[in-house]
This record gives sequence, structure tokens and C-alpha cells, in this order.
Amino acid sequence: MMLTATILIDGLTYASWLFIVALGLTLVFGVLKILNVAHGSFYALGAYAAATLVGWFASLQFAPALSVVAMLLAAVAVAALVAPLCERGLLRTFYGRDEVLLVLVTFALFLILEDVTKLIWGVNPLYVSEPYMLFGTVDFGELSYVGYDFALVAVALVVGTAVWWGLTRTRTGKIVLAVIHSEEVAASMGVNVSRIYTLAFGTGIFLAALGGALTAPMISVQPGVSVGVIIVSFAVVIIGGLGSIPGAAIGALIVGLARSAAVHLMPEAELFSIYGVMAIVLMFRPEGLFQRVQARKI
Repeated sequence: MMLTATILIDGLTYASWLFIVALGLTLVFGVLKILNVAHGSFYALGAYAAATLVGWFASLQFAPALSVVAMLLAAVAVAALVAPLCERGLLRTFYGRDEVLLVLVTFALFLILEDVTKLIWGVNPLYVSEPYMLFGTVDFGELSYVGYDFALVAVALVVGTAVWWGLTRTRTGKIVLAVIHSEEVAASMGVNVSRIYTLAFGTGIFLAALGGALTAPMISVQPGVSVGVIIVSFAVVIIGGLGSIPGAAIGALIVGLARSAAVHLMPEAELFSIYGVMAIVLMFRPEGLFQRVQARKI
């Protein structure tokens, strides 16, 4: 019974931050129709920026609770600085071309950003523990968990709800949905499609950076963190269906539980469990669990 509870809690914690990152990836694909390989680099930038900003707040002897604000500001700063440069300065010139070319462009961007992070922050790991200690511990019988893990689950629920509400209950969200279904018709109705692309790409970068900022207190931030994240994020959106918000949520939950079960029952199969689940889903639902063939839907 305790083992089952451990697997469920660990899986839910892992799925929470992964959902935030995968949500940005699936949003960018849904709107811009780009498989953004550089998404993991935006996650890494968010983690590095959060570690730097939280450390700076601590050096100024700000209240520890403000470290949470620092993480949010780090994600906003990454999105505000990087999104216009990448979308307007690079990706916009390749819109309408072959999708394979766009994948190669984002892969080149990924390689560039990997070197940029090394030039700015070096190759030594960064550690930031202040936010992780703010929420105390939570006891479940004989088990004891850090409260930050449960706060992360709550943040994932808030972020997912906010994105869903923004897309389905606001005027801007409905315009975004119109662009997703037919950018030509939306443009003929007076919609500034370029502005919608920039907004969606910026939101996707913010979500990736937010995921990195939130996980910075849980890991050592070092070169290479982006590689594992983008691979697992692709597994999530492939399982759930590219361009689907419910699919990203269910895909993250499936991946989180599969990984947690493997870690506790068969540690050597940790990575295999994720790719095994993805392979099984693709065998029976090549388009993903929540995606119809030839349809892009948020």
C-alpha cells in the first residue's frame, strides 16, 4: 500500500512540471505548426535565470518568500528577451516552407542556445535551495514529502486551467483558435496572423522557462539539462496528441506514472518505460490519444 502511494505521489510530482513544459511545446505546434526542438533550451534558460535571480535575491537578504517571485520574474524575462529574437529574427523567415526545414532550423537554434548558456553561466553546476525549503514537509503515514512538490502540482493545475480559459473564454483566445483552424480565413477577416504567431511563440517560451524555473530548486542546473527534457516532452505530446491541451495533461500523467513505477520497481528500465509506453500508444493510436487525423486542435 505504501509503495503504491509512493509511486502515485512521485509520478504526479514528475508529471506536474513536465506538463507545464509540454504544454508550451504543444501550443507552439498547434498555432505555428512547428516541432520546436529548441524548446528544451528555453527550459534550461529558465532554470539558469531562476538560479541566478534567486541567488541575487538571497545576496540582498530579501525575504525568502520572494524567491518564488524571483522564479516567476526569471521566466517572464526569458520569454520577453528570447521570444522576439527567435520568432521575428529567425523563424519568421521560414514560415510556409517544408516542415523538415523548420525542424532543422530549431535544432540549429538548440545547438546555439546550448553554447550561449555555457558562455553566460559556465559549465559548473548551479544550486538554488531557498524556494524548496519554503513549504516545509508533508507526512503521509510513514512517508514524508517536501511541501514544494505539492505546490508544484497546484501550479501545474493553475497554469493548465489558465491556458484553457485563455483560449476558450477570451476574445484573443478565440482569435488564436481561428488562426489554428485556418490562418488564411483568419487573415482575410482582418486578423494579424504575425502578431498571433509572436504571442503564441512567446507564451510557449514562457511555459518552458517557467517549467525550468520551477524545477531549478529540485535539480543541479548544469549543461545538458535541456536534452533530457526535450526528449521526454516530445514523448508526452506524441502520446497525448500534438496540439492538444488535454493530451498534454494525460500524456504527462502517463509518463510520470510509468517513470515512477519503473524507478521503484525496476530502476534499470526508467527510460525504457517512457519509450515503451510511447511505442504502445503509437501502435494503436499513431495520431496520439487526443488527436484526430489531419486535425490541429487546442
